[in-house]
Amino acid sequence: METLIILLVGVLTAVAIYLVLSKSLIRVILGTAIFSHAVHLLILSMGGLKKGTVPLLGEEAESYVDALPQALILTAIVISFAVTAFILVLAFRAYQELGTDDLEEMRGVNDE
Repeated sequence: METLIILLVGVLTAVAIYLVLSKSLIRVILGTAIFSHAVHLLILSMGGLKKGTVPLLGEEAESYVDALPQALILTAIVISFAVTAFILVLAFRAYQELGTDDLEEMRGVNDE
């Protein structure tokens, strides 16, 4: 199962890099969002996909699941959602001011 998730992380990373390297600002934003999901899956798989019960006092079990990677992922999801929302609003405002979402036109690079 961990191998499948690592392969999924690789595919998501490749898609994210492809989107980040494009000229459209919306594609760059979507690429960063997909890349953050790939990192979340990577952290989760690095923590290990183990079967067990929750680590509660007084509960007898043979194995417990580590809750730290899940807490880190939850925090990272909230932060990445906030950053993505901020960047989307910033891109919308830039589109209103400049009339384009092409990054080269925003920089002022003319066609040669």
